[in-house]
Amino acid sequence: MQLQYESIHPTTDSSFTLLHYTEVQNGGLLWHYHPEYELVYIPQGTGRRHIGQHISRFEQGELALIGPNLPHLTFSYGQQGAFEEIVVQLRADFMGETFWQRPELAAIQQLLTRSHQGLSFGPATRAALDPLLRQLLVEPPLPRLLTLLRVLQQLAETTDVLPLQAGNGGLGLHGREQQRLSKVYHYLEENYRRPIGVDEVADVANLSVPAFCRYFKKMTRHTLTDFLQEYRVSQACRLLMDENLTITQACYGSGFNNVSHFNKTFRRHTGQSPSEYRLQRLH
Repeated sequence: MQLQYESIHPTTDSSFTLLHYTEVQNGGLLWHYHPEYELVYIPQGTGRRHIGQHISRFEQGELALIGPNLPHLTFSYGQQGAFEEIVVQLRADFMGETFWQRPELAAIQQLLTRSHQGLSFGPATRAALDPLLRQLLVEPPLPRLLTLLRVLQQLAETTDVLPLQAGNGGLGLHGREQQRLSKVYHYLEENYRRPIGVDEVADVANLSVPAFCRYFKKMTRHTLTDFLQEYRVSQACRLLMDENLTITQACYGSGFNNVSHFNKTFRRHTGQSPSEYRLQRLH
């Protein structure tokens, strides 16, 4: 099963991503990784838990916290019958570079550090947090953020948790490599709206161009061009949700410099034209 990079982007009214599935999503990523922390809640169900080097089964539901760049199998894999999943994804700096260093957040900071090995929480914690996790789905932006902090604090305080010792699953993202890839991600996210040359990204990674191309393909399973196209399409999807923006504005706002090329690339990645995508999502 090929390891794939997942590009994740919050909606315009939120600093983190919140997803809710009531049926198995076919055709999505299976074995994948991303730089965000991921909290997965499955109210009920039985399936395969494959996170990094850890492989087991979960019974009667799951609540797991997965650290950045830790490869994992989508939890809906192999599920049959009724299925529900709530997923929260957030970047380490989603509230600013130094947010977690506040003394009031020391316990959460330790929780996030422990998540690099993968954490699975027991039935008592799942039952206690079920109301809060469902509350996230219906709250407006600010109360939703405060509820998320309450969820993380309760996860940090519980003893009903199993460290999975998942390690890095062979991805090789330790220390310097972790910092290098995060630096590259950050640079691309800051500059995707303009043309980006491979030479300047190689400089950011402190590698020669050939070495960077090999490194980036190994880490993401994408060329830089393919990665940027996928990233820009995901940004265009976000912009298309704003009815005040035209298709052309979404094109240039997401880093494309040609509407025709934008339309072709968007359809290749989503199976729809930008106008079809907007119409379907808004209705």
